[in-house]
Amino acid sequence: MKIVEKCDFEDKPEPEHGNLCMPNVLVIERRNPFRGGAWRSLDIIMSLWFLAIHVLTLFAPFMFTWGAFWTSFVGYVLSTMFGITISYHRNLAHRSFKLPKWLEYIFAYIGVQTVQGHPIYWVSIHRYHHQYVDKIKDAHSPIHGLWFSHMGWLLDNSIIMENYKERSNVEDLKSQAFYRFIERTYVWHVLGFAAIVYALGGFPYLVWVMGVRLACTYHVIFMVNSVCHTWGKRSWKTTDRSKNNWWMAILSFGEGWHNNHHAFESSARFGLEWWQFDFGWCVIRFLECVGLATNIKLPTEAHMLKKSLTSTNE
Repeated sequence: MKIVEKCDFEDKPEPEHGNLCMPNVLVIERRNPFRGGAWRSLDIIMSLWFLAIHVLTLFAPFMFTWGAFWTSFVGYVLSTMFGITISYHRNLAHRSFKLPKWLEYIFAYIGVQTVQGHPIYWVSIHRYHHQYVDKIKDAHSPIHGLWFSHMGWLLDNSIIMENYKERSNVEDLKSQAFYRFIERTYVWHVLGFAAIVYALGGFPYLVWVMGVRLACTYHVIFMVNSVCHTWGKRSWKTTDRSKNNWWMAILSFGEGWHNNHHAFESSARFGLEWWQFDFGWCVIRFLECVGLATNIKLPTEAHMLKKSLTSTNE
């Protein structure tokens, strides 16, 4: 299969490649962690973890209680909105706004309980994603295959080791003792929280909070990588396959306005039109109104004009 180093999509029509699963997406280097790859110990641990979470979720219909359901739902909102989109993504990865350190650390700790990696790991991977977006070095681009972009890359750490082993793009987090501590003790925070859930609510709460909540959070955030680089509308000139997808925006509290985000990656607001509902942005605006969020970044009119698909400016 032909491998290229650059996939520049700006101002070019969608190619007619792909299949029913991946319309209009050209798979340049298909990767499959289960076929011909050298499995690392971390790949095995990740596979067993995801298997355990999904097996746990199978018990949900038999362990249903309203208390466990609502605790799981609230946990999903906190995990996905405060932990991922507000903290890990907009605040830490892109520095789209500033928070007092005590609040930044609280939100980041909520992100730890999404079990998608400690902040240094998550932020580093995401910054590399923007640096190499939809190119060979992008760990979770659909150019490696739709399933691989969804979660296969998490089971094949060779792509990370090959391309950005040192994580030299997160010195701002490495310089802070809090994030270094979380990096060293990450697994104990996850296991400790699971133990607390079990102690307080028993097996039904373990199923719903550690099973259903995490499975839903995983797949919604993973779909931003896969779905939002495959299906949707392209509203701005970008050098990638990012798309705006309204139903993903609902599930992910604004992350689905993904073409907006890639066009203006430092913007704290993802839903740029009045009708593009972005609950993460609503929370940030509230935090600004009460004096907790400052230095909020938004795209300028000149920047938006330059990125407009109707613009003739270069």
